[in-house]
Amino acid sequence: MSTRQQIVITPNKTLSDSGRELWEYRDLFYFLAWRDFKVRYKQTAVGAAWAVIRPLLTMLVFTVIFGRIAKLPTEGEAPYAIMVFTAMLPWYFFSNTLSESANAVVNNSAMISKVYFPRIIAPTAPLLVNIVDFLISFILLLALMAWYQFQPSIYILLMPLFLLLAAITALGLGYLISALNVKYRDFRYVIPFIVQIGLYISPVGFSSQVVPEQWRLWYSLNPMVGVIDGFRWMVIGDNANIYWDGFLLSNAISLSLFLIGYRYFMHTERQFADSL
Repeated sequence: MSTRQQIVITPNKTLSDSGRELWEYRDLFYFLAWRDFKVRYKQTAVGAAWAVIRPLLTMLVFTVIFGRIAKLPTEGEAPYAIMVFTAMLPWYFFSNTLSESANAVVNNSAMISKVYFPRIIAPTAPLLVNIVDFLISFILLLALMAWYQFQPSIYILLMPLFLLLAAITALGLGYLISALNVKYRDFRYVIPFIVQIGLYISPVGFSSQVVPEQWRLWYSLNPMVGVIDGFRWMVIGDNANIYWDGFLLSNAISLSLFLIGYRYFMHTERQFADSL
């Protein structure tokens, strides 16, 4: 007589447990990521080129407004356009990953309510799509540096580390909001607000050095300040004059958000099928 395998979902999974499950269900992970990629660019005239067009147009607007009209200072000797575009890379990676991750559980409600799979896959899968978009935009950044004859610092080799930091920040908030979104659908309206306001309060179109010294540490409570300053330091080098106290504070907040979001998601995932 055949026996049926029983799967028990517990709230006590560790990060290593989730990593192992992601690997075991990697085919589903890749399927969801590929589906998200096709949905994002389906029936668009230029397809994946939007990964370049959006940050490029935003860079042009910010360069004109903050660099030419407001005449705000750049970082070190970097052209203003390069300083801005360097910040656009982690910002769009963060905002897209957060937006898609936060809605992933609700958007996959039909599958979650009928089939078992590690629920953490749903809000994590958008990460892969946005890594592809990030790499496309990074190639454009290299082209910009060649155009301006700007030589990046050796720290650019640390890009995977800072990309990981941006991913941790996005996923932490994504896990938290995706779990809250299951029970309180109002949170779907919170996400665009976070992204829109965050773009203007984060040092994307300007250098964080314009913030008065007495407010720099408070400003660094925004976790994206550390991510963006880290990216600029990676490209521009020591001339970026990174504010290390604030950088460490932002990184600590990013890590804390990730752990809080992950633990809350693990604690509530057993209720997803019933709530959806």
